[in-house]
Amino acid sequence: MRRTVPLVFIMMLALLSLLLWRSTARQKSQPPRPAQEFSLAAAATLPKDVHFDAALRNVRRLTDNPGGHKKWDNAEAYFSPDGRTLVFQSTRDTAGCDIIYAMAPDGTGLRQVSSGKGRTTCGFFSPDGRWIVYASTHPAGDGCPPPPDQTAGYTWAVYATYDIFKMPTSGGVPIRLTDTPGYDAECVFRPDGKRVLFTSDRDGDLELYDMDPEGHEVRRLTQTPGYDGGGCYTADGQRIVFRARHPQGEELLDYRRLLAQHLIRPARLDLFMMDADGGNPKQLTAEGDKGVTSWAPYPHPDGHRIVYASNRDDFDGTLKGRYGFNFELYLLDLADGSSRRLTWNPAFDGFPMFSPDGRRLVWCGNYVPDRPRDTDVVIGDWADPPPR
Repeated sequence: MRRTVPLVFIMMLALLSLLLWRSTARQKSQPPRPAQEFSLAAAATLPKDVHFDAALRNVRRLTDNPGGHKKWDNAEAYFSPDGRTLVFQSTRDTAGCDIIYAMAPDGTGLRQVSSGKGRTTCGFFSPDGRWIVYASTHPAGDGCPPPPDQTAGYTWAVYATYDIFKMPTSGGVPIRLTDTPGYDAECVFRPDGKRVLFTSDRDGDLELYDMDPEGHEVRRLTQTPGYDGGGCYTADGQRIVFRARHPQGEELLDYRRLLAQHLIRPARLDLFMMDADGGNPKQLTAEGDKGVTSWAPYPHPDGHRIVYASNRDDFDGTLKGRYGFNFELYLLDLADGSSRRLTWNPAFDGFPMFSPDGRRLVWCGNYVPDRPRDTDVVIGDWADPPPR
């Protein structure tokens, strides 16, 4: 005898089927997730022989080399305006050169931002959080441009194929902002979002320029022969801090010879500050002539201090002598010009940035003893009151 199915049971089955159908339809209507999304364990351990200034607390490493990849180089990590995301460049996995990525400040939710074509650098968020601006060589080809020739000593490549793009943070097609022969990179937004600061050799020298967010109204801000670059704005948008070297004599001739080969010798740099329109330039450090390289400046939101990287404690004090690659982080007090050391690491520390609220500091460094050339993103809580 066939059993009769209760009407209530039939209605429950129908309701369940409807819910499952709506869930499936909703999932299909959602936009695809960004390509190559990953998740990493946060707060990787640090060596015990590394020390930090008392203002840096709860320091932890955000990236790790889980597969033991031969290339593992993470650099230039910068906060989003709400402090909830970091954008940075990384050479990892099978990539032969840097790709732009984003992740949360605890190291989770890693996702690829740029296409993976060409070499990219200098990712930075717009103040409204809608855009990421960066430089890329991909219009000149999908592959990585060749690394610099080091026969003339340690140099950086100033790729003439770099141009500046902006990409919606939600994903999409990058919009090209520069299309001028020569190097265009090292780009950041002004805090009001109305200008983009960048470095270019379009006029035959490495100078700072700015433009509107659509790539128009380009203005040259610096004029002195030599390298001016790596600039960023103070929180009020009124001033720019940057790295520079203005050589003379034989050093200037060497600089121009290398630049003609799309190379630069990133040594003997000092920190400078000027108004946002290029006026009132002022030199903040004066150790370049001694052989010191100070670079990667970033202002604290309070406007009184600048964090930067330097090898000032790793050279022998002679122009023709040794100066090393053990860069540490320092804090420059704009009131009296004094510098205070923040990190004690036998390897490299660089690319520091304060969070928009000034409560965290992110940077990149070599912190894995058995992989001394791996560069990881590191973050710490900042607990130092502003000067009175």
